[in-house]
Order: sequence, then C-alpha cells, then structure tokens
Amino acid sequence: AAKIAQTLTGLLPDAVAAPLMSHAGVDRLAALNQAIDAVRRGGVISVIGVYGGMTDPMPMLRMFDKGITLRMGQAHVRRWISRLMPLVTDDSDPLGVMDLTTHRMPLEEAPKAYEMFQKKANGAVKILLQP
Repeated sequence: AAKIAQTLTGLLPDAVAAPLMSHAGVDRLAALNQAIDAVRRGGVISVIGVYGGMTDPMPMLRMFDKGITLRMGQAHVRRWISRLMPLVTDDSDPLGVMDLTTHRMPLEEAPKAYEMFQKKANGAVKILLQP
C-alpha cells in the first residue's frame, strides 16, 4: 500500500505532492534536509543504506547554491573483494558472517528464497543458497 501511495503521489503536481511526501511519505526527507542545512559550502553528503524515495522533492536550488556533492550507491564490492573474500570464506568466521544466516536453501529454490527474504517471512535475515 505504501508503494502505491508513493507512486500515486509522484503523479501529483509538485505543489501538492511536496507537502504530502514531507509529512506522510514512506521515505521522509527530514534527515537529508538536516544534512543539507548542516553541510558546509562545497561539502559532501553521503547517503548510506538503501534509500527508496522515488518521488521525494529535493531542494535542488539549496544544494546547487551550497555546491554540495551528494554521494550514494551500492557498495563498491570489487574494490574490496580481494581483501574481504579470505575473511568471509575462513572457516573460523572472523567477521561473524555465519551468525547472519537465518536460512539455508538449495540453489534451485532461489526464487522462493528471494521472495522469502523480500517479505521477511519466517524471520529471514540472510538466506544462504547452497549449490
């Protein structure tokens, strides 16, 4: 329901959508607006985690005026893979990654596993697909 509301709000004129999204939106902009206000001119704001706002009104003029650099995106896995892979595959589990696994499923059941993960069904946090 929230996704539908967010999508429909995106179809509204900006003057109507902006107040709706700032007060009732799925991804409220309060933290981002606070960061924009707090960052120095020419500063950098980094958005961590997954941000799903598809229709959120951005204060582009304020950002332009301050010369802000906005950084976000997926983790750059290839950059760290050679350093992390030995730690992840180490049987002694020095990073504690095995504690994150809540379910193990055969690779053939990957579609079911992805659906389970997406819905957080049965307490799914991390599902390990086994070949």
